[in-house]
Amino acid sequence: MWNKIIAIINKYRKSPIDYAKSLGVSIGENCKIAIKNWGSEPYLIKLGNHVHITTNVQFINHDGGVWVFRDEIPGFDVFGKITIDDNTYIGNNAVIMPGVHIGKNCVIGANSVVTKSIPDNMVVAGVPARYICTTEEYKLKMLQLNTDLKNNNGKKQLLEKMPSDGFIKKNSLR
Repeated sequence: MWNKIIAIINKYRKSPIDYAKSLGVSIGENCKIAIKNWGSEPYLIKLGNHVHITTNVQFINHDGGVWVFRDEIPGFDVFGKITIDDNTYIGNNAVIMPGVHIGKNCVIGANSVVTKSIPDNMVVAGVPARYICTTEEYKLKMLQLNTDLKNNNGKKQLLEKMPSDGFIKKNSLR
C-alpha cells in the first residue's frame, strides 16, 4: 500500500521528464514533455534529443487484443518498442502504437493514431496517420503565415489587430 502512495506522490512531485525517467523512459537532451502517463511498459520507450511530447499523447507498447486468446493460451502477450528520433513534435492526443519508430525531423498531427513507422522528415496526420508532406514543405507553407510573435509580451494585442489573411484558414470539405 505504501508503495502505491509513494508512486502517486512522486508522479505529482516530479517534473514530467524526471517522472518519465523514473519509470524507465529513455529521454535525450532538450526535450519538452507535457505528459505523465507512459502506458504499462514505459521502459520500452526511447526519445531522442529535442523531442516535444504535447498533452494527452498516449504510448501503447502491447497488443491487448491477444486477451481473447488467454483462455486457450494463458501467458499470451505481445510487446513492441517505441522509438522517437531527434527533433520530432508529437501533437496533442496522438496515439503511438507498439513497434512504431518515428524518424528525425517529423511532425505528428494532433489526434493522429500512428500505426506504422514514419521515415525522417515527414509530416503525418489522421486516423490512421498518413503522409501529408515533407517537413521542408511544411516549413515553407508555415513561413508564409509566420507572425514572429513567439515570446512576445504584446502577442494578445497584436493578434487582435492582425488582419484575417494572417491566420491559418482551412479549406472546406467540399
